[in-house]
Amino acid sequence: MKTLTKVLKYLKKYWIIAALSPVFMILEVSMDLLLPDLMSRIVDEGVLPGDMNVIFEVGMRMLIVAIVGCFGGILSGIFGTTASQRFSCDLRKDAFARVMKMSFQQTDSFTTGSLVTRLTNDITACQDFVAMALRMMVRTLMQFIGGIYMVLKINVSFGLILLVMLPIQLVIILIVLKKGSPLFGIVQSKLDRVNSVVQENVTGARVVKAYTREDYEINRFSAANNELCATNLRVQKLMALLMPILSVLMNASVIAVIFIGGKQVEAQSLEVGRVMAAITYITQILMSMMMIGMMFQMVTRASASAKRIAEVLDTEPAIKDGGFGGETEERGTVEFKNVSFRYPNVHANNVLNDITLKVNKGETVAVLGATGCGKTSLVSLIARFYDATEGEVLVDGVNVRDYDTAALRKKIGFVLQKSELFSETIEQNIRWGSSDSTDEEVRRAAEIAQASEFIESFTDGYKDMITEKGSSLSGGQKQRLSIARAIAKKPEILVFDDSMSALDLSTDAKLQRALRENLGGTTVIMIAQRVASVMNADRIAVIDSGRLVAFDSHANLMKSCEVYRDIYSSQMREGDERVG
Repeated sequence: MKTLTKVLKYLKKYWIIAALSPVFMILEVSMDLLLPDLMSRIVDEGVLPGDMNVIFEVGMRMLIVAIVGCFGGILSGIFGTTASQRFSCDLRKDAFARVMKMSFQQTDSFTTGSLVTRLTNDITACQDFVAMALRMMVRTLMQFIGGIYMVLKINVSFGLILLVMLPIQLVIILIVLKKGSPLFGIVQSKLDRVNSVVQENVTGARVVKAYTREDYEINRFSAANNELCATNLRVQKLMALLMPILSVLMNASVIAVIFIGGKQVEAQSLEVGRVMAAITYITQILMSMMMIGMMFQMVTRASASAKRIAEVLDTEPAIKDGGFGGETEERGTVEFKNVSFRYPNVHANNVLNDITLKVNKGETVAVLGATGCGKTSLVSLIARFYDATEGEVLVDGVNVRDYDTAALRKKIGFVLQKSELFSETIEQNIRWGSSDSTDEEVRRAAEIAQASEFIESFTDGYKDMITEKGSSLSGGQKQRLSIARAIAKKPEILVFDDSMSALDLSTDAKLQRALRENLGGTTVIMIAQRVASVMNADRIAVIDSGRLVAFDSHANLMKSCEVYRDIYSSQMREGDERVG
C-alpha cells in the first residue's frame, strides 16, 4: 500500500477534477437510494388502492430523480476518467524519463520486456484503480451504508438477515483474496517474460529466419505464454468462485426478506410496497459487498503494479550529472589516466587495466586489438556510458564525472557498433542529433559519409521514409547514415565504435579520405578490426587483454610492437590468400 500511495501522488495535481467525480457520484447514489422508497409509495398508495393521481405524481418524481441521478453519473464518469487519464499520462511520462536517464547496466538489469510491461500494463492497472476509486468506491460505500439505513428504516427485523449474511460474505471474500493476492505479482512477471520473447524475436527476426529457428522460438514463446496463461487461470478460477457464491448468498437473503416480509404483510404490519423496497435495498447492500470484494482485488493488483512502477521511479541514475557546463579553453582532447574498468554487478576481472594515453585535438587515433580485449569498453568511458572503476577519463582537460552529462555528450559524436535508425525520413535521421542543421549541412554530412549516392537513388531522396529499424537498408547503408548523423552534429570528438565493418574496402578508403579532408579540426577515435582501415591514423592504440601494449604510428609499431605485427601479418596473409 505504501508504494501505491507513492504512485497516487501523481493525482494531486488534478485534485479538483478528482474531487468532483465522487461529489457527483454521491448525487447519483442518493437518487438511486430514493427510487425504491418512491416505488413502494406507488405500489402502496397508488397501485393497490387504484389511485392514478398518486401513480402519476410519484411516477413523475421518480422520473425527475432518475434524470438527476443520470446527470450525476455522467459528470462523475467524465471527471473520473479525465483525472485517471491525466494521472496515468504524467506517471508514464515520468517513468519513461527515468528509463531514459538509466545507465546501460540499469536497463539491462530490468530487461526490455519488463520495462515495456511496467510502462504500459502496470500503469494501466493503476489508472483503472484510480478510475474505480473515484467512482465505484464512493458508490459502493454509499450504497452499503445508505442501503442498511433504509432497510432498518423500513423494518428492523430485516437487519437480522444482514447480521447473518454480511459476515459470511466478508469471510468468503477475505479467503479468496488471501489466496489470489500473491498471484498478481507473478502474473506481471510472467507477462514480462512474454514481452521479452516477443521483443527479441521481432528485433532479431532476420537472425531467426537465417538459422531456421522459427520452430524453436515458437516453442520458447509457447512456453512463456503457457506459463502466463496458467498463472492467469489460477487467478481467474479463484475469482470465478467468488461471484457465484456471493450470488447464492444474495438470493438466499432475498428469499429471507420475502419470507419475513410476507409474514408481516399477512399480519398487516407491513405494506407490500415496503417489502419490495426492502428487497431492492438488500440486493444493493449485498451487491455492494460483492463490489467491495472486487475492489480489494483491484487494490491488490494495483499495489503489485505500483510496486513495480515505483522500482523504476526509485532507480537513481548510476551516472550522476556533474555541475560543469562544458566551456573549456582546451578543446577536442581525450585523456585516460591509469584507467581500470569492470562492468558493474558482474563478478569478473577488470575489462581494462591501468590504461594511460592522451589523444590531442584534431588527431586521428585508432584502437586495435583482438575481439573482447576491451576496445568498446574503452571508448564507452569517454561519453560516460559507464564510469571508470579506477583512474580518470578527461575530456578537454576536465574529468568526465564533473560534466553535466548533456554538455559532455554534446561535444562527442558517437557512431555505435549497431546502427540504430528511426521510422522517419532519411533527412530527419541525419538531423536527429542536431535539429538545427540546415539542408546543406545534412547533404554535406551525407557526402562525407559516402551516403549521398545511394540516398539520391531513392525515389524521394532525402525525404524517403526509413522503415522500422532501417530494415529496408543494407548494413553498409545503415552504417553510413549513422556516420552522417554523427558528422552533422559537428562534434569536437568523433568516435567510431567499429562502425565501418559493413563497408567494402573501396568505400572504407573513400570515407577515411573524406574524413581527413573535411574534418581536419575534429578529433577522431576509431575502433576497427582491419589494419588496412587504420594504417593512416596518426597513432594506433594496441590493446591486448585489457592492457595498452603500445601507442604509436603504424610505421613505429611495425618496428617495436610484436602484437601489432602479428595482427598485421595475419590480416595481410589472409588478404594475400584470398587474392591467390
